[in-house]
Amino acid sequence: MKALILEDDDLIAELLETVVAGLYPGVAVTVVATLAEAHQRAARDRFDLVIADWNLPDGSGLDLVRKIRGSDRDVPVVMVSGRSDRESVLQAAHYGINGYITKPFEVQLLHERLAKLLKIESRELKPVAELLENSLGQVIQLPSDVDPQEILELVQRQDELSPAQLAERWREETSLTARLMDVANSSSFRRTGKPVETLRDAIASIGVALALNQALALSLDVSNKLQHESLRELAVKHHEMSLQVAKEAQRLAIRLKKQPVVFQQAGLLSRLGELAVLKVLNQHIGAGGSLGENEAEQALNQWSQAYGNRLKVQWRLPLGLRELIGAVHFIPGDCTRDERLIMRAAAMIAADEQATGECQKLLRRIGLETENQLQE
Repeated sequence: MKALILEDDDLIAELLETVVAGLYPGVAVTVVATLAEAHQRAARDRFDLVIADWNLPDGSGLDLVRKIRGSDRDVPVVMVSGRSDRESVLQAAHYGINGYITKPFEVQLLHERLAKLLKIESRELKPVAELLENSLGQVIQLPSDVDPQEILELVQRQDELSPAQLAERWREETSLTARLMDVANSSSFRRTGKPVETLRDAIASIGVALALNQALALSLDVSNKLQHESLRELAVKHHEMSLQVAKEAQRLAIRLKKQPVVFQQAGLLSRLGELAVLKVLNQHIGAGGSLGENEAEQALNQWSQAYGNRLKVQWRLPLGLRELIGAVHFIPGDCTRDERLIMRAAAMIAADEQATGECQKLLRRIGLETENQLQE
């Protein structure tokens, strides 16, 4: 199932997303903040539920409702608005909406209202294991401000992208803009002594490939989208580990005179499964469920590999990149490909296992036989 939420207020959008995820375990929720983007998404995909705000920076949510109703009379459409007068409600009803919800609203009341509007019957909460098994067969979407799948699609055609094109595409992405500006203005990239002042110049300074990897790293930070503190902590832990693996893989690749970008990407994507599992656990809590002691860790251990493999296929990652991601976690003893050996060594160094016999053997096999060689 797919749901589209058009809402420019971040807090309200997150609230709506949480409630919808609780009502429909396994739902793929797309959240957009502008009417233009909503039109683009609706033209590209068919959604099973649409929730639209009335007042938006670039128009009225009623325009989206009219467009959708022109081709689909059955999809449930709910309008949310700060307008509560009778005339506004009647005007919205004229467009064929299924329900009208006024702001502000509380989680429980919103949950009950949407369930009633969409005729969702009360049902017993499924066990976590059953929810994870069922959700594995659905389209998986990580809860992030920046869609990682879109970034990966850009990565596949990065040779044809210019800094100006990326800057235009990302001009509304405030968090991404801030990150790229920070990177471009860091001591590693500031060569002229003058600060970079535009997004285009920032991308030109660090290069399209690195800008895309920075965007990918940001898109995989889902911690601020999880409501349960323990899940947020686990998300931070796994995201930070992926960043560390990416850093070490990049360092080893440069040391061995290989192009570092793909190694960095593989490191960033090495915890895909964990992040997806945490998203499903967050849905379970949003639906009124709870997690026992160590239940989240157990779910991660049991399901992360399956979810990671599912996302690799769903996102159509190239086979070579999939193999590098897999090498972070395991390589057979007879593996001879330097690329995989690099990723496995990077993972061990990131986990502070550099001094182990296994890691030292890997380093020797890729030509870094001494500690001094590794640190040069």
